[in-house]
Amino acid sequence: MFSIFKKLGWFFKLRWKSYAFGITALVTCAILSAMTPRIVGNMVDQLSAGSLTGQLLITQTGLILILAIIMYVLRYGWRTIIFGNSTLLESIMRNRLFSHFTKMDATFYHKYRTGDLMAHATNDLAALRFVAGGGILTLTDSISISVVTLFSMFVLIDWQLTLVTILPFPILIVVARVLGRIINKRFRKSLEAFSSLNDEVQENVSGMKVIKTFGEEEDYYQDFVAKTDQVVEMNRKVYQADAAYTPMIEIITGLTYVLTIFFGTYFIQNGRITVGDLIAYISYLSMMAWPLIAVGHLVNTLERGNASWDRVSELLNEQPAIVEADQAITTPIQGDIHFDVQKFAYPDDGRTKLSDTRFHLKEGNMLGVVGRTGSSKTTIFKLLMRDYDQYEGQITYDGKDIKDFSLNTLSSAIGYVPQTNFLFSNTILENIRFGNPNLSEEEVIHYAKVADIHEDIMKFPEGYQTEVGERGVSLSGGQKQRIAIARALAVDPEYLIMDDSLSAVDAQTEENILTNLRQERANKTTIIAAQRLSSVMHSEEIIVMDKGTIIERGKHNELVLEDGWYAHTYNQQQLQRKISEGGDSDGEI
Repeated sequence: MFSIFKKLGWFFKLRWKSYAFGITALVTCAILSAMTPRIVGNMVDQLSAGSLTGQLLITQTGLILILAIIMYVLRYGWRTIIFGNSTLLESIMRNRLFSHFTKMDATFYHKYRTGDLMAHATNDLAALRFVAGGGILTLTDSISISVVTLFSMFVLIDWQLTLVTILPFPILIVVARVLGRIINKRFRKSLEAFSSLNDEVQENVSGMKVIKTFGEEEDYYQDFVAKTDQVVEMNRKVYQADAAYTPMIEIITGLTYVLTIFFGTYFIQNGRITVGDLIAYISYLSMMAWPLIAVGHLVNTLERGNASWDRVSELLNEQPAIVEADQAITTPIQGDIHFDVQKFAYPDDGRTKLSDTRFHLKEGNMLGVVGRTGSSKTTIFKLLMRDYDQYEGQITYDGKDIKDFSLNTLSSAIGYVPQTNFLFSNTILENIRFGNPNLSEEEVIHYAKVADIHEDIMKFPEGYQTEVGERGVSLSGGQKQRIAIARALAVDPEYLIMDDSLSAVDAQTEENILTNLRQERANKTTIIAAQRLSSVMHSEEIIVMDKGTIIERGKHNELVLEDGWYAHTYNQQQLQRKISEGGDSDGEI
């Protein structure tokens, strides 16, 4: 249970001065609070003996008031310091987590879902904050009050009465240890259930339009209710274990009071203690109630903290599958791409996604990648960006193995436009210059024109200052694609990869963008994956993928003459285009 303090030892060392002050203030409060019952007891004895004068009454009540003021100031101080430290711990850990997330690769995000990561960054860190704040407070306060109170009861009242009345206390220690283990186990399960619920919420909110389109609201609602009920049930089991402690405290406290009244009366009759002593003793006994209650809170807080720390540590101990070479190349990447992968399968998936896939792309040329849906076109791009390393074969840039380059150098050389375009909840201007924040507005406009989105942007009332909403919700699919293209172009990449990034634009817009790209990137390398063959017709080479391997390759004019997938698909698309346009089409852009 107390191992969490060792796990957080690095933080306590970092903030030891402030914690030392806070703990000192706590202990001082405990000592001062023990003086009040003794003063009250003396006043009772003086009143019984008829020796309590007006001057003594004013002096002693004034002393109680002064003690209360001092304790108020001290309590304000330690609460501010200790809870301030706990908030700092949460901030440090959240920064660590986010920094760790930015260093992890695709394998990590394949293993952990977004909702689970969000639960780590919220619930788990909140549990650690409670340890560094309420946990330290409860532990120090309960120990200091217990020690000071027991000392006062032993020394200032009567040691025999104290020994008799605290006999039931060890029972609580046994109960606390047993309940602590149960709470730890159940709290882990409740956190896992909450992570699953987080996943459900995020996925359903993101896909709400699809859910409503297909009329699946009720089914998804029932599924959500089931997961919510599971979280409630897991938390209920935690509270059941936690709740078992409070009745035990009441039983022990009640038994202690019975023993105190019985033996206290007996000691008064024997002249061992006075009535004032018994009143003071009962006051001390009431002070002991807080440490007894605090043990239950402390067990809950520490066990939750242990469970959360283990979960967060497991996450932070995850190492990226992509490891940078010891003497990685940091010079800018240029030159040809040589792709030779004999076999590749995604982690945790034994199915081969690429086999005997080879191509050589010369610097400044354009490569078209086409094929049926699920033919592993995107997989090629992921390997070109080094999202995964676990493949048989070699990928080189300018004759140098991709694994020899630093990760920053590689990412700086590649501009990527994915199938699913993600835009940040910011302005169009900031989204376009996301990868190159120093771009002027004129330069942003230039890249927007290349992506054929400038005119659309100027139709918005706020122009480039238009807020796009979460994930670009206020934009159409084609607008999001073109802003994503402009964003990739804005970093002026040596290699531009477009993964079916023209699927949501019309034929004329596609033609405009491709024409602009050929002019803008005349001497730079571009790779385009597409379902519409018109997007890749002017490529220096086209490869046709099927089931993870290349089944055709060549230029457009060569492939249309073969009796293969490319020719059949091209003829079909040309027929569809002719029908949609209501006339002939020669198929040229």
